[in-house]
Amino acid sequence: MMRLRPYKPCDAQTITKWMKDEYAFRQWSADRYNKYPITPDDMNLYYDKDRENDRIWGMTAFDDTGIIGHFIMRFPNSSNFNEIRLGFVIVDDKIRGKGYGKEMLTLAIQYAFDFIKVKKISLGVFENNEAAIKCYEACGFKKVKLENVESYYCMGEMWNCIEMVLMK
Repeated sequence: MMRLRPYKPCDAQTITKWMKDEYAFRQWSADRYNKYPITPDDMNLYYDKDRENDRIWGMTAFDDTGIIGHFIMRFPNSSNFNEIRLGFVIVDDKIRGKGYGKEMLTLAIQYAFDFIKVKKISLGVFENNEAAIKCYEACGFKKVKLENVESYYCMGEMWNCIEMVLMK
């Protein structure tokens, strides 16, 4: 049975091992880190900059076998508590394609709607990450058109994001 708990710095020891190549790493992190691979210390240093920010927090998914997933939640607008944005969504690479991502996101959705009481959950995903897009769609997220497409320069290319939203 999968459960969620707040992210702890020791989780980085496991999570950073799931990124087996730079392409997958950049799909997860875009340009947020300036090197690959990252160490657990790199991950924790990145998260430490928001340690005192009560508008962003990490979550870890686990079951009886240990840590199996991770994501962050944040309020993207300082004056609006009706929307949560998900980011850095990742599942252990050894168990991908088996429904764990959908299960983790279902728990995140339930937490956001039932506990935080938001009306909207949003996320961005690179258009070259078809597996993640299918997972998000299976959880009920819908693609939305934005006037300005968010893009990042990754791996020598310009990668475009797809905006996805789930309404209560």
